[in-house]
Amino acid sequence: QVQLVESGGGLVQAGGSLRLSCAMSGDTFSMYAMGWFRQAPGKEREFVAAISRSSIRTYVADSVKGRFTISRDNAKNTVYLQMTSLKPEDTAVYYCAGVNSGSGYYAPRVFDQYHSWGQGTQVTASS
Repeated sequence: QVQLVESGGGLVQAGGSLRLSCAMSGDTFSMYAMGWFRQAPGKEREFVAAISRSSIRTYVADSVKGRFTISRDNAKNTVYLQMTSLKPEDTAVYYCAGVNSGSGYYAPRVFDQYHSWGQGTQVTASS
């Protein structure tokens, strides 16, 4: 059974930075495409970033492009989301997601293409 555990969330002033981590256990991490999504109160879950199993392909949402970076360390079974220049509108619960992938280029940007999810970590950027 795959488990995803996020960490690194917290409260930061607007303009600050945070790095989220998501550690996976229960299966072979290097076979998984990974993604980050977020959900603010009263809003739908939205795509933030995705990375293929071999890091060949990455995507970030237009709303965070140039500020957020996704990366992974297959030796540590961990995917990261480096967030800089945080804005109040980035405030949300951030979720890590994974899907077993047969392709090194697969990095889905739609939440229902993932089958494993973490419990979420709160990120709050105060103005």
